[in-house]
Amino acid sequence: MSTIDYSSAIPNNVNLAEDRTLQRALEQWQPNYLNWWNDMGPDGSRDFDVYLRTATSVDPQGWAQFGYVKMPEYRWGIFLNPAEKERKIHFGDHMGENAWQDVPGEHRANLRRIIVTQGDTEPASVEQQRHLGLTAPSLYDLRNLFQVNVEEGRHLWAMVYLLHKYFGRDGREEGEALLERRSGQQDNPRILQAFNEPTPDWLSFFMFTYFTDRDGKFQLCALAESAFDPLARTTRFMLTEEAHHMFVGESGVSRVIQRTCQVMNELGTEDPAKLRAAGVIDLPTLQRYLNFHFSVTIDLFGADQSSNAAMFYSSGLKGRYEEGKRWDDHRLHGDSYRILQVRGDALAEQEVPMLNALNEVLRDDYIRDSVGGVSRWNKVIEKAGIGFRLSTPHKAFHRNIGSLAGVKVSPDGRVVSEQEWSAKVGEWLPTPSDRAFVTSLMGRVVEPGKYANWIAPPMVGINRQPMDFEYVRFN
Repeated sequence: MSTIDYSSAIPNNVNLAEDRTLQRALEQWQPNYLNWWNDMGPDGSRDFDVYLRTATSVDPQGWAQFGYVKMPEYRWGIFLNPAEKERKIHFGDHMGENAWQDVPGEHRANLRRIIVTQGDTEPASVEQQRHLGLTAPSLYDLRNLFQVNVEEGRHLWAMVYLLHKYFGRDGREEGEALLERRSGQQDNPRILQAFNEPTPDWLSFFMFTYFTDRDGKFQLCALAESAFDPLARTTRFMLTEEAHHMFVGESGVSRVIQRTCQVMNELGTEDPAKLRAAGVIDLPTLQRYLNFHFSVTIDLFGADQSSNAAMFYSSGLKGRYEEGKRWDDHRLHGDSYRILQVRGDALAEQEVPMLNALNEVLRDDYIRDSVGGVSRWNKVIEKAGIGFRLSTPHKAFHRNIGSLAGVKVSPDGRVVSEQEWSAKVGEWLPTPSDRAFVTSLMGRVVEPGKYANWIAPPMVGINRQPMDFEYVRFN
């Protein structure tokens, strides 16, 4: 007998109520998911009523239903973008053929690997952020954290649906494993290292959602080009929700900057010690946090030369960002791309086959996109009449993947000695004292309309709610 009301408990557009095999698989997986959520989801939040957005369909009216809900009762749905009639593969060696509605046998292992790696990032970020609710700077921010958390949970459901629907027993086993790994756990960590890093404070959270969720955007965009149509349609809908996560990051950092600049002008000082004494985060510390999260995130794109990336593209499994807007032949045989390598004591460009450099192509697209938000942060500083400017570090800075792994490079792109690196790393990356100071500012503010001293209020409320709206009700 079915234990799940498929029309209400799991909103979907995949005909779940008629698919008995998938029903059985999800009925076994769902209790384990809820156990994982209760163990590893937001700490101490099980009974809160949270003003959340729930996706109930893929149309504009259906994917933004707002209302109070207890998070363990959130309706995690399964949605694919509407099918494109007679969709064709538009890159790689299969270009012009019909998109795949099922998994070709020869690509089964690689598609499963791609889906599992993407799926593993979703619960990982929830685990990384599980304690942040205890130190939220406002109800507005607490609600945004919880919205990010439940949507990462829905993205896990999206990937598990594909595993269960198209990969049989192997897919079911992978779905279980997604609930067994733990962020930062030594014996069974998450697949990608950035998702094993702690997110101990709200500045880290805002940087993570700006930079690392932006990696998610670019990975999802590349998968949205896939010849495997169910994957392409699933990731296109996920992108709708990913935009909010990046908004939380960009606006969060902007509000931190705004408050810092306000105090700088009130006190007439740029002295970090005086600003810290006043309870705000000085701009050099913000720059160090930016440097860390940017560099850790660009490692997520993988090695600068990769035979796997070439094979994924040629096979039609994973395209480039905005593949359809590019003016080449979409096969790339004979095309080249420039990557960085170290020659002596300097960085130099090397031309390599583009198919092997597709990780670097996606990384460079990401970097260009990231710079835009940093420019908007600088406008806040400029508007306050302050001369300081934030910047993204050189892409060779603090790298641990590919040919640049372990090379000592300054934020401005100079190859430096071990001695110089050791002398200046405290100016370039967050120090233990930086992290301790930021942690010392973290204290929960839960009175509606009130905000912690180190962050400015938002410009507008969620879903046009008033500034003193009670986004979270504690029971």
